[in-house]
Amino acid sequence: MNTDPKTGVALVLAAATLWGTTGTAQSFATGALSPLWFGALRLLVAAAFFAAVFSWQRRQARPDQVSADGAAMPWLALLGAGLSMAAYNLAFFAGVRGAGVAVGTAIALGSGPVWAGILQSLLARRVPAAAWWLGTALAVGGGTLMTLAGGGASAGIAAGGIALCLLAGLSYAVYTLLSQRLLRVMAPSAVTLHAFAVAAALALPAAWWESGAPSARGTDVLAVLYVGVATAGVAYLLFSHGLRHVSAASAVTLALGEPVVAFVLAVTVVGERPSAWAFLGLLLVVAGVLAVVRGELAGASRQPGPEKGGAAGASSGSLTTAGQ
Repeated sequence: MNTDPKTGVALVLAAATLWGTTGTAQSFATGALSPLWFGALRLLVAAAFFAAVFSWQRRQARPDQVSADGAAMPWLALLGAGLSMAAYNLAFFAGVRGAGVAVGTAIALGSGPVWAGILQSLLARRVPAAAWWLGTALAVGGGTLMTLAGGGASAGIAAGGIALCLLAGLSYAVYTLLSQRLLRVMAPSAVTLHAFAVAAALALPAAWWESGAPSARGTDVLAVLYVGVATAGVAYLLFSHGLRHVSAASAVTLALGEPVVAFVLAVTVVGERPSAWAFLGLLLVVAGVLAVVRGELAGASRQPGPEKGGAAGASSGSLTTAGQ
């Protein structure tokens, strides 16, 4: 697989930009939908979007390509990706409720890159470079500062809420690593379709069990459609294509561009007035992301040929044994 780190960085940052609009879109909803229903319906709309994209691509593909895709379907890895995505959504919303919005978001988003770096080191035997650790530390610290500076930290934070937020970060890292392996044998639309279909099938009953039947108004429907198509559908397609060019650990860290976009929209659209500490956190996130970008591009320039980039650099044989 030919890789281009610059393309991968651009695609992941584009996905992070779309993810950063989720909170602003949700702020325009009436609040009639519970957070669990909002997240579950987001997964359902995204699965429908991926089904449409996948169906269109299959109609454009040659018959031999369609049969080859079906023969190489790694069902266990797809199930794992779907379970990870469902766990991320359910653990995040439940964890935020227990730990508070500020602390919960900081833990969930901040732990993701750390989990990804640890898992990549242990499973793929690819320890991230020093530039990644520096950039990740800056970005995670800045994101935490931005989140906590916005207020909302609870005096009595439940340990269970913290554990669930850590689980959310771990689940997101696992999804990223599994997706990168799946992308060696499947198209991005196929990976996202199967993963989000499994996630929606798990999240919808959980939302019904926890919150009962959904109740929504017109603006709620529009918000769900937007976050389902744009911040999940288009964003995760971009993210999946980006994973073919950069390492999983770098992709998760680059995704921390999301709070930067959310911060800018909160100031310019919602009208929030963050503190000076929040602006300092913003600068740290930007500096961290730039450090990771520089490290990714420098690493690629030192490894010319087919091994360049994250998706092609790891052993492809592990997918067959772990994912079939």
